[in-house]
Amino acid sequence: MGPLGAVVLRSVTALGRALRGEWRNIVVEPVRQLARRGLSGLLLAFVACLGVIFFHALAQHPAGAVAVRLLGGVRGDLPLWLALLRTPVSLYVPALDLPVWAGLTQLFLAFALAELTLGRARTLAVAYTATLAGTLSVRVMLALGPGWGGLGLPAVAGRVLDTGPSAAVVGLFTYLAVVRRAPIVFVLTSGSMVWESIAVPNLAGREHLIAVATAVVLGLWRALGMRDRVRRGASGPADPGGAHVLADREAAPVARGPGAPPGPAASPAACAPDRR
Repeated sequence: MGPLGAVVLRSVTALGRALRGEWRNIVVEPVRQLARRGLSGLLLAFVACLGVIFFHALAQHPAGAVAVRLLGGVRGDLPLWLALLRTPVSLYVPALDLPVWAGLTQLFLAFALAELTLGRARTLAVAYTATLAGTLSVRVMLALGPGWGGLGLPAVAGRVLDTGPSAAVVGLFTYLAVVRRAPIVFVLTSGSMVWESIAVPNLAGREHLIAVATAVVLGLWRALGMRDRVRRGASGPADPGGAHVLADREAAPVARGPGAPPGPAASPAACAPDRR
């Protein structure tokens, strides 16, 4: 085998090892959690999918479409308080230009893997933070206006309806890839979203980029926090009673074997009882 063959073999071996590790971290561990917790571990995934289906069916009727717009329709030109009020519901309002049924699989997988791996509270926090970061970034881009190297947005972009769980899905997959150290999953999910945003620039693509960046920051912050806790746990806190324990150990009699030399004899004053 030549040098090139050796390099290829090492690369394939390293790739196989990485795939095996990521499969264990991203798939095997959540499946074990699912077997332990049962269907209750998929509560967020079921709620997210049923919510999207419900609002999609409701929007098919004229009156229902108005209700969906009033409850979860977020746009960049809305007052900030109203946009923040509608943001939680907007996660369940499917985007008009995307197929609903095709996105349900990604939505279910993202929330299921995240809930089984991260827990319910952290899954909700990451999903909402990624969505909120995208929503607020659009307002910043609108405030900048056209120009700024393509960073700003024209005022007409503020009238585009900004709904759907895509930012939450991207944020969850990215966060999982960071905290579970899965670069291949990161490239396949977040990397593909970044490429799509560059190839087809639009408002949703910009929000996806913001969601990816937000999830990376949250994941690194979590990883650094875990590393600090592990270091503190390894070093151990200072024991304020350590001196007393050491004194007790020094004062305690030491058991000696039959062949050990006798210790120093105690003085009569030390052995005499206290008669005071």
